[in-house]
Amino acid sequence: MTPRTAPLLMALASASLFCAGLVFWLARGLMSSPSSSGQNPSLLEILDDVRRGHPAPPGSPKPAPQPPAQAPWRSPLTDACVAPDPVLSQRLRDQYAKLNQRVQRIGIHPSNFSERQKQDAFGNPIDPKPRVVVLHETVYGLSSAINTFVTPHPHDNDQVSYHVLIGEDGRIVQALDPAKRAFGAGYSAFHGEWVITNPKVGGSINNFALHLSLETPLDGENDALGHSGYSQAQYDAMALVLAEWMRRYQIPPGNITTHRHIDLGGERADPRSFQWNELKERLVALGVLC
Repeated sequence: MTPRTAPLLMALASASLFCAGLVFWLARGLMSSPSSSGQNPSLLEILDDVRRGHPAPPGSPKPAPQPPAQAPWRSPLTDACVAPDPVLSQRLRDQYAKLNQRVQRIGIHPSNFSERQKQDAFGNPIDPKPRVVVLHETVYGLSSAINTFVTPHPHDNDQVSYHVLIGEDGRIVQALDPAKRAFGAGYSAFHGEWVITNPKVGGSINNFALHLSLETPLDGENDALGHSGYSQAQYDAMALVLAEWMRRYQIPPGNITTHRHIDLGGERADPRSFQWNELKERLVALGVLC
């Protein structure tokens, strides 16, 4: 071996070792299935992505599926407003000043709520700040709803909660801190937006929604299309809570919607017999509309 050939032989040996390692990596990638093992993608998958012009490093986010098309939401709260009733305005403003003392706070079981996520199931960053309010009704009495929330539910299909419940007498019950994610809507979307945190369940707006439910009157404890409606005390209390949420989270009036609208399964009808003008008059009186 001459001094000139030694470097060449060393380089050839290094290249041979690299090729052997490459062949081993390729063979391991062919024999294993990353999708089933949950490990990083094989070299073959990475090379295929590069060939297509879309390199995908291990752990990189994947595009999330988009929700199906749905009818656009046109909020009744965004129609032309009338001047506020001064008597109503004074009464509600007095109540609003004492809202914090009026709210009854309860603790519900941890199986019925979760934290708001900052990343979806595909690794994409998402904004967890509440920006939509969904109105519901309990269908049964207020105590029945509370009992459901405080009961453990290990199965996903049984888990349910709202942030606030409004009793027929105007009682305000905060079942869950607005900072947490309530399980108020299942398969749902709003303005073409949802979040998938569990691919097995599908998309939902829960991660960026607030949920408020009105106690259903006794004649509405059924699946009829309507009932006798909600009390004036309920509309008062609901307006107080909504005004506070709208101010705290900068939620526009057009983002107050119903369970009926956001439900993609077409199975929800609540809140039935809801009078938008009653809510609108009170939100105008509180100075959060028009």
